[in-house]
Amino acid sequence: MTIFPPPDPDPTALRQALARHRAERGWSYDELAARSGLSRCTLIEVEQGRTIGSLGTWHALAHAFGIPLGELLDPLCTGHERPGFER
Repeated sequence: MTIFPPPDPDPTALRQALARHRAERGWSYDELAARSGLSRCTLIEVEQGRTIGSLGTWHALAHAFGIPLGELLDPLCTGHERPGFER
């Protein structure tokens, strides 16, 4: 059996999804900051790709958007099969 390392995640797709979720709701950075408890600066840095954010950051964002954390993080697998799929 050959074991392959996991494919690289796609942080660009993740930050684009964050921007899309925010835009779909018509929320400014200030609105999302108020709903998530995160700073406006953190949100800008994550969405613009200057930082990836912590698990706690993404957990707070999922709660603010009212979606499961897995759904919010799903774009990390853009361009490759998601874990758990048979080949």
